[in-house]
Amino acid sequence: MHTIWKGSIRFGLVNIPVKLHTATEDKDISFRHLHQKCHTPIKYEKICPNCDVTVSKDEIVKAYEYSKGKFIVLEEEELKGLEKEREDKAVEILDFVKMTDIDPIYFKRSYYLSPNEGGGKAYSLLRKALEKSEKVGIAKITIRAKEQLAVIRVYENTLLMETIHYPDEVKDAKDVPKVPAANQISKKELDTAILLIDQLTTEFEPGNYTDEYREEIFHFIEAKKAGKETVTPERKETANNVTDLMAALQASIDRTKREKKPDRSNTRKSTRAKKKA
Repeated sequence: MHTIWKGSIRFGLVNIPVKLHTATEDKDISFRHLHQKCHTPIKYEKICPNCDVTVSKDEIVKAYEYSKGKFIVLEEEELKGLEKEREDKAVEILDFVKMTDIDPIYFKRSYYLSPNEGGGKAYSLLRKALEKSEKVGIAKITIRAKEQLAVIRVYENTLLMETIHYPDEVKDAKDVPKVPAANQISKKELDTAILLIDQLTTEFEPGNYTDEYREEIFHFIEAKKAGKETVTPERKETANNVTDLMAALQASIDRTKREKKPDRSNTRKSTRAKKKA
């Protein structure tokens, strides 16, 4: 499993060296955009609409738009200076809480934590302590220069870290439009709905659920592939380097010949002058 980060978990005075691995991956089928005429993948260039030119990476700066059309430019050196202040590669556990106290809306992404060299015993200690106490740790970690809030818990005998949103990143549910406030249902309707829920209640088995649309798209693509309904980009013919070199040499020779070719009109004039003399 690929390691994306190395650091440590600080658990009181205990320091646990760990490695971080992604626990999930998106399985969406991605599509490329081709030119319909020649089936060549389309390029997306960064163009300045004011200068009407393609802009290279070196010509792009980062800026914060504090109001419409007004920006504060942040230099790379300034940003790196701020990043250095947060380079302490440690997952600092701040508090321990019950998992049920955290609403699922806060959760973002999951990562597995594995013990690094010399961290096996301390890793096992934290894992056992979390299991026995039935608590999870609330921690802070800096990943790719961004400070994140996270939950550390036990998942199938492995420590799992889940990044979570800060409170100000979760929008207020009160702002959702047209949510009915009054209870407008009858007891009979409610009893029927609860009966239906009871009939559909079961234990959660992740393997029972599949992305049917993704599977249909994949099978459709495989069928087209088997039927040889494939396309390849038209290759733009480029001159061979050797041919280019020979052409350049021949052009140079031809040009030199033209430059050295004597002016016959001047030669005739000088000949006539001699005869008259």
